[in-house]
Amino acid sequence: EVQLVESGGGLVQAGGSLRLSCAASGFTLDDYTIGWFRQAPGKEREGVSCISSSDGNTYYADSVKGRFTISRDNAKNTVYLQMNSLKPEDTAVYYCAAESPFYFSDFPILHPHRYHYWGQGTQVTVSS
Repeated sequence: EVQLVESGGGLVQAGGSLRLSCAASGFTLDDYTIGWFRQAPGKEREGVSCISSSDGNTYYADSVKGRFTISRDNAKNTVYLQMNSLKPEDTAVYYCAAESPFYFSDFPILHPHRYHYWGQGTQVTVSS
């Protein structure tokens, strides 16, 4: 059974940092593209970053480029999202998700509909 469990969220002041973790089980991590998404109250879920299964390439939303870094530790079956220079507008529930390699999708790589498995989310709150 594919499972994703996020951790590392919390309350931080603007300008601070957090590192989110996404622990995966039930599959081999580097066979799947893993994405981080976030959803603020009243807003749609949006793609933040992902790391590709095929070549390890990383992708970022424009709003987080230069501040967030995604990485993968295959030995620990865990994907991380290092978030620096946090802003109040980064406040949201953050989710990790996995795209199965067994299905084709023509959605953009940071579109939520491309992903098949989701964690339960972790709250990130950035105070001003």
